Amino acid sequence: QVQLVESGGGLVQPGGSLRLSCAASGFIFSSYAMMWYRQAPGKERELVAHIPKAGGSTNYADSVKGRFTISRDNAKNTVYLQMNSLKPEDTAVYYCNAYMFLAGKAYDYWGQGTPVTVSS
Repeated sequence: QVQLVESGGGLVQPGGSLRLSCAASGFIFSSYAMMWYRQAPGKERELVAHIPKAGGSTNYADSVKGRFTISRDNAKNTVYLQMNSLKPEDTAVYYCNAYMFLAGKAYDYWGQGTPVTVSS
């Protein structure tokens, strides 16, 4: 069955770094665009970063540009989010999302989330 399993979250001090990973299985990973979303307590889920199915051009929320980097390894069916210069406002649960639209149908898969807490 389809699985997206995030890992790498945790507690980090302001200014620190974390690398999130999302391991995919049960679908053709290289056919899907991959995204990282986050949801802070009391707030709506927001798109953090996007990478197309073949890699290449990436997009980021303004709040993380220059600090976060999304990448993927299609041979390992894994997408990453390198987070540097972390701020307390980056505290949230981070979710991995796989999306494909084909022949009029959307294929949309989510992981269970990994919590990130930025605090001194």
